[in-house]
Amino acid sequence: MYVWLDALTNYISALGYPETNEDASSAFSKYWSASTVHMVGKDILRFHAVYWPAFLMAAGLPLPKRLFAHGWWTKDGEKISKSLGNVIDPVELVAKYGVDQTRFFLMSEVNFGGDGDFSDLAMIRKVNSNLANELGNLCQRTLSLVFKNCDAAVPTDIQPYNDQDHKLLASLQGLRDRCGDAISTQAIHKYSACMVTSVNEVNKYIDDTEPWILKKTDPERMKTVLYVLMESLRRIAILYQPLIPQGANAILDQLTVPEEERSFEHLETCSIQYGAAVAKPVGVFPRIEIPEELLANEK
Repeated sequence: MYVWLDALTNYISALGYPETNEDASSAFSKYWSASTVHMVGKDILRFHAVYWPAFLMAAGLPLPKRLFAHGWWTKDGEKISKSLGNVIDPVELVAKYGVDQTRFFLMSEVNFGGDGDFSDLAMIRKVNSNLANELGNLCQRTLSLVFKNCDAAVPTDIQPYNDQDHKLLASLQGLRDRCGDAISTQAIHKYSACMVTSVNEVNKYIDDTEPWILKKTDPERMKTVLYVLMESLRRIAILYQPLIPQGANAILDQLTVPEEERSFEHLETCSIQYGAAVAKPVGVFPRIEIPEELLANEK
């Protein structure tokens, strides 16, 4: 027991305890409060759910608001261990697939709190599907149409929105709240799922409105559709920053969104600026080729 008393109190002694002055700027006041969420591995849940609260109550200190135990990763269905030689090196993953791709897979593939299995094949397919095919291709299609058909600038002279436009934008206006609900319970995978669903909604919009055909039949409507697409991508990219920061900011760069207008508070107070110059788009999430040996092993 004394070992855990010594170990667990490091959480607060590292913040200056027992010096608990009421200065709001102190580390203890800033990081240890009744709103604290304490995240631990499930194998040490008992010590944090029973012993640690008892220690805090005895000292008259606030308990964490929430205790969340995360699960474990396996590799290709097997327990990860040095003896099996199947340890996953995150540095190697980043070098092989990219920072955003690694972050996205780890935070979206597994029900956060449960156990998850990693395989290179699953990661490649997940990244190719959600990032390269859905988000990356949507961005490329939209900005290519703008660059080629709107004099390389954000469309101007936008028509009043129709019901189709309003429906999409209304759904995206509620995206922040849906993501917030997920994060409030540490359901990071649900945050990712909300983002993927919204990207699919925008992909359906571009397929239904067919701006490449409107170019010939109704050029003014085409401009409105392209502006709605750019504004939809702006909202999605801003909310995607916690998961895929590099890619999200690369999209915002191509959408001409100023760096000082990329926080969540700017979702409703800012918009894509009419007439801003748009550069020729570049791919954000290239497809990852699946090695033949991975496909062979699957069979």
